[in-house]
Amino acid sequence: METTSSTETTFRDATVEDVPVLVALVESAYRGDASRAGWTTEADLLEGQRTDPDGVEAVVTDPGSRLLVVERGDRIVACCQLEHRGTHAYFGMFAVSPEMQGGGLGKVVIAEAERLVRADWGATEMHMTVIRQRDELIAWYERRGYRRTGRMSPFPYGDERFGIPQRDDLEFELLIKELA
Repeated sequence: METTSSTETTFRDATVEDVPVLVALVESAYRGDASRAGWTTEADLLEGQRTDPDGVEAVVTDPGSRLLVVERGDRIVACCQLEHRGTHAYFGMFAVSPEMQGGGLGKVVIAEAERLVRADWGATEMHMTVIRQRDELIAWYERRGYRRTGRMSPFPYGDERFGIPQRDDLEFELLIKELA
């Protein structure tokens, strides 16, 4: 897709060449002081990295998933992982540049992700996992039609690829949305 103005939002699949920029985007949205400019920060819950080049490249090159890149002008400003899992799709690695958070871009991205998995894979549900202690983020997803399931999975304590926990009670909750 060609972009004709700096405010036009375009979507495309990530390439291996995008990996360094995508790692930096995800890190900026969730970790460290830079993440505090937005509202999606996990800096009080986790230190260390959120992802790494190998993890992002694995998503980009996996034939069962895609990493959707969102551009404004010639700049990557958001991304999300979509993984085909039979009748449902998994939504993850969602990041919006901190300085663009709160302006409606996240709503546009999630709506496009839902449209794509319905159209391309025939998915009837979107699944995601969110750290259950992220009340504000879960409430945002609920306003988009996702429902809490109460189904929890453990946080990978001891695996610093996912960060260094600052508390001992972290776990993920599965959220699901039925796609019309």
